[in-house]
Amino acid sequence: MGATTAILGNDRRMLMIEFLQKSDGRAELRDLVEYIAEKEGDTDRRHRKSVYVSLMQTHIPKLEREGVVAFNHGVVTLLKIPEDVTVYMEVVKKHDISWSAFYMGTSLIFIAAGWYLGNLPLLLAAIVYLAISIVHHRKISRLI
Repeated sequence: MGATTAILGNDRRMLMIEFLQKSDGRAELRDLVEYIAEKEGDTDRRHRKSVYVSLMQTHIPKLEREGVVAFNHGVVTLLKIPEDVTVYMEVVKKHDISWSAFYMGTSLIFIAAGWYLGNLPLLLAAIVYLAISIVHHRKISRLI
């Protein structure tokens, strides 16, 4: 497992990097906590506290050790963006379609073609690609 995978192999760390990129590389810890809680779909006090604790005890120290962020007086500063970050984060503008959604649509077309042509290998391959794109889309949609 590469260093980038270890760094971004967690949704909260990915959300931290995403928020810092949107915030010109600096953000108050409380803003990060609020953003992550909102993206996780739960902004009640208990969940925000859970996010805060995990950032303070796990995620910020890990990113500091890797030289990705600095934390000082409640402010997190992005020092560098990990290599190959786009492999792990799919940034999609508001009215654009994600790659995972594109692949789902393409898979559905090939499923229809495989069914119509009676081509079992094409049908099975398209079903496998559809399943993979659904799993990827669910993971990415939590972050978008």
